[in-house]
Amino acid sequence: MNPLTEKQIRASFVNATRREAAQATVPDLAEPAWNRLDYLGWSDRKAPLSAYVVLELDGTPTGVLLRASAAPASGRRRKALCAWCRDLASVGAMLYVARRGGASGRAGNTIGTLVCEDFSCSRNARRPPTSAESGSGIEAIADQVVAERIAGLRERSTQFVRDVTATL
Repeated sequence: MNPLTEKQIRASFVNATRREAAQATVPDLAEPAWNRLDYLGWSDRKAPLSAYVVLELDGTPTGVLLRASAAPASGRRRKALCAWCRDLASVGAMLYVARRGGASGRAGNTIGTLVCEDFSCSRNARRPPTSAESGSGIEAIADQVVAERIAGLRERSTQFVRDVTATL
């Protein structure tokens, strides 16, 4: 992923009002290892149920405002499989819902997905494969497993953003 500026991030949101984009808390942009990210995702520290994802869609930064599901009354969430990186070994997935872009979103239409609660999909996709995933542990096979995970993550996250921008 190419490094982004705060201005690019705020201008990228396809399903947020100007006010929501202006009020978004942007993370420290010097911190990410941009060459190891497939998307930039973060939770808003001022609004705990708000989260954001920005990725490159057709070479253009495209951002989505997400709303997290509220914690269950028990305080415990069940472990779920992330729909993007398909990794269970990490923190666990959380349901995020995005208002669709344009008139469809203004009419109240939304779309949801399960994503790693801490948006660690890029790291999860790049972790070394287990012996069950790579078989005999040959490095070329391990590299192929990681490459396939990264390609799948990019495909699934990009498709979600496309679905948010699509009109019904």
